[in-house]
Formats: sequence, structure tokens, C-alpha cells
Amino acid sequence: MFHKEFRAVVFQNVLILCASAVLWKQTTATATQVTRPRGVSLARASLYIPDSDFTCLDGSATFPFRYVNDDYCDCQDGSDEPGTSACPNGSFYCRNLGHEAMVVPSSRVNDGICDCCDAADEYQSGANCVNTCKELGSAAQEEAQRRYELESQGYAIKLEYINKGKQAKQSQQERNMALKAEQLEAEALRSEKEREKQEAEEPERQALDKYRQIEQEAMKEKEEIERSQRESEASKAFDWLDSNQDGKLQVEELQTHTAFDQNQDGTVSPDEAKFFLHNEEEMEKDEFVTTGWPLIKPFIMKAQGVEVPSQPEQQAGEIQLPEDHHQEEPIPETEGEEGEEEDEEHEEEGEIVKPSPVTPSSIEYDAETQAIIEAANKARNAYDEADRRLRDLEREIRQLEESNSKDYGPNEEYQPLDGQCYEYSDREYTYKLCPFDNGSQRPKHGGSETRLGSWDSWDGPEGNKYAAMKYDKGVQCWNGPQRSLKVHLSCGMENQLLSVSEPNRCEYEMKFTTPAACSEPRKPNDGDSEVHDEL
Repeated sequence: MFHKEFRAVVFQNVLILCASAVLWKQTTATATQVTRPRGVSLARASLYIPDSDFTCLDGSATFPFRYVNDDYCDCQDGSDEPGTSACPNGSFYCRNLGHEAMVVPSSRVNDGICDCCDAADEYQSGANCVNTCKELGSAAQEEAQRRYELESQGYAIKLEYINKGKQAKQSQQERNMALKAEQLEAEALRSEKEREKQEAEEPERQALDKYRQIEQEAMKEKEEIERSQRESEASKAFDWLDSNQDGKLQVEELQTHTAFDQNQDGTVSPDEAKFFLHNEEEMEKDEFVTTGWPLIKPFIMKAQGVEVPSQPEQQAGEIQLPEDHHQEEPIPETEGEEGEEEDEEHEEEGEIVKPSPVTPSSIEYDAETQAIIEAANKARNAYDEADRRLRDLEREIRQLEESNSKDYGPNEEYQPLDGQCYEYSDREYTYKLCPFDNGSQRPKHGGSETRLGSWDSWDGPEGNKYAAMKYDKGVQCWNGPQRSLKVHLSCGMENQLLSVSEPNRCEYEMKFTTPAACSEPRKPNDGDSEVHDEL
């Protein structure tokens, strides 16, 4: 019985306390509404107390509270006229119950234009204002709900990006460790193959030295034969031209041969003849063989109708002799390689065949030497393969370390964008953005691609550096600076390049949406409480 009575008393006291709390809240709200001047926000209500003097919010003056909203500006900051247009620098607070509160310049109060959706700013102007806060609030709530749903979906994709980015980073780190272990093995293998290559090349060098000597001797023999042929040819020509057989070639003797008529006037002048004697009156046979014959030979060949090859010793402006059918004496045929007797020597030593001096590159190796060469080639190929494998590993390790050093966001959420490219086209250009790599533009009507910049760093404002990307060191503008690019990121359901602009010469800006830029959304509230709106 006692317990039942006790519970009844406690329940009654609880009801009394609840009723008192409701009454206190209603009383406080009523008092606030009564004492709070027009145009003052709830956050500043405590600064406007009717029972005490008012001090300007900038502290410039203090005066009786009745001066507040008396349509005369007493404070330098306009804080004494929150509900009138008396102060040009004042502000009016719109409560806009049911929608979002807002602040407008006090100059708009009673100007005949409805700025507050609750029409509070036009309380004396007579303007036909309608309270539209409820409708605007409903529309804002619907928009907030739609935005919340989109941001929620974008954030869900971002969580997937985070998971992919962390997995990729972990995978890259594991791959990097495995590659470094392979690198140690590859370095040891290359060192081994390099030693084997050196061991195989030493007997090859010794074996080939013998053949190099044979080849050098063959070349020397060939040069000697060619020299002998030239001298023999020159000697025969000299004997033919030396008509008086005195062992000297004189101007008069050359004048008898129309092949030396350079200006083609039908006669060989003394000057024309002296040209072939180095501007002297005569020339000895030794000098003719070494320097005279190379100068005369092309003219004789031309006179015979033989095509004359380009001779480095011919002088510029030299007159070529046309074919002469009126020579009194036949010009001897010049000897060539086809008319020579080739002296070929064949020396057999095992399977060694000494090559012809004309074709020293035709050396054939004996079986033992060939085996040594093949062994050395095999060792070189093995070394090259080991060296190539090591360089491939080193290159992949550098790429992984470069990727691991990139900042893909606080939780690696931007990592899935690396390696992807996105395009946007306007009337003139097609733009391409490859995150963490570069940005470029390409004319739509032909032309090469121009790099706008290469990835440098994050470039967002303080406190939100991941809001923008910086790409610099692009192709230099004509008579201007190097191109640069800034990419502004925003939350979106998909990765999409929205627009491109050039606000300053050679400075480009892109707008790019991506789920990686989405933040965890907050569910929208009803917004029907003035206290909630103001806070």
C-alpha cells in the first residue's frame, strides 16, 4: 500500500515539473518576442535589453535604450537602428520562420521591395508583400533532400574509391618489396653473366687477332696492287703523250691533242696546256705519275666517250672535254680493274682460306674459331638479357616509388583517378585532363596537342587543399609565359570534366566533378524552428 501511494506522489510531481517546464518555455519565448527589437537576431538579443542603456556594438557610444530603432543613426556602426533604414551601414535580420533566416542591408528596409520572405522588412512601406516562407521552406527542404540523396550516393562511391586506393597502395608496397628482392637476384645474375662474358671474349679476342692480321695484310696487298696499277697506267699515258721521248712532257706536246681544248675553240692554247702541267713549261715523269695523271685522266676518258665519275681532285669550274672524233692519234684505253690480272693466293691451313685482297671481308673462320665466336656471342646474349631484366626491374621500382610518393588524399580516395583521362570539347578545342599526370588541348580542326601543364601539387585554399589541383610547366606561349592549369574539384556522381576557361593569358582553369570530392552528408532538418535556424 505504501509503495502504491509513493509511486502516485512521484508521478504527480513529475507531471507538475513537466507542466512548469512547458510554461517556462512559453513564457520565455513570449518575453523574448516582446523584448527583442525588430531586425535583431536571436544571437544578439542579449545585447539589446530594454531595461538598461544601450551600448553600440563597436563601443563608440552609450545612450538610453529608447534611442534604439528611433529612425535616427546614433552609432557609427549602425547597430542602434537594426529595424530601420536610418543607418547606411546597418543590417536588418529577417527571421523568415519556416525557411532560412537572412540578413539584408538596412537601406532596403521599407523601400517598397520585399526582401524577407516573411515581409518583415516592409512593415511601414505599404508594399503588397506576402509571406512566402512556408512555400520557400518546403522547396528548400525538397532541394536539400535531393542534394542529400545525391551526396549520399557520391559518398558511397567515395568509400569504394577509398577501399580501392588503400588496396592499391598496399598492393604496390607488396609489389615493391617483391621487386627489390628480385632486383638483388638480378644484380647477382648480371654480375655472373658479365664474368662469363669476359671469360668467353678473351679467347675470342685472341683467335680473331690472327684473322685481323690476315685481313690487314690482304688490305695492304690490295692497296699495293691498286697503287701499282695506277702507276703503270700513268706511265703508259706519259709515254704516249711524250712524243719526242725525252722523258719530259712539254706544252707543245699537249697542244697536239684536242682532248685538252677546254674552251672548245678547236685549238689547245699554251695556257690550256700549262693547266695540266701545273702552270709550268714541262713536267717530269715522276711528277706526272703522282699528280699530273689524276688531272689529265678525266679529259682523256671524256674524249673516249667514257662517263667520268666525280673526281675530288677536279677543280671547280673545270671545262669537261667533249668527245673528240678528229684526233690524229688514237688515245690509249685507260686500264681498269676488269683488264687487270688478279693475283689471288690461296693458302690452306686446316680450313683457313686466305681471302682475295679485293674482298678482305670474305674471311671464313675455321671450326674451332667459329665455335669460340659462337660461345662468346652466347655469353654476350646471356649478359644482355640479364642486364635488360635488371633495368626493367629498376624502372618498375622507380614507377612504383613515384606512385607511392603521390598524395592521393587523406584516405587515398583520389588514387583510382590516376591513369585515367577525361575530355571536354568546345567549338575550337578538345581538352583532356589526366589526373596526376597532365592537362592538354588539341584543335578540333587539325593541329598538334599542346600541353597545358604537368602535375605539381594540390592547390586548394587553406584548410581544404584537396579542393584544387595545380599543373604547371606547360608549353610556353608565344612571346609569353609557360602555360599552367588549375583544376577545381567538386562532389559529383561521376568523374566528369565540366568546363574549361582561360581567365588570364596562358592560365587555364577546369571544373571537374568526382565522387572522391564528396563529404559525408548531413541529413536535412525540418527548419520550422526559429531557434534552430538562427543557431
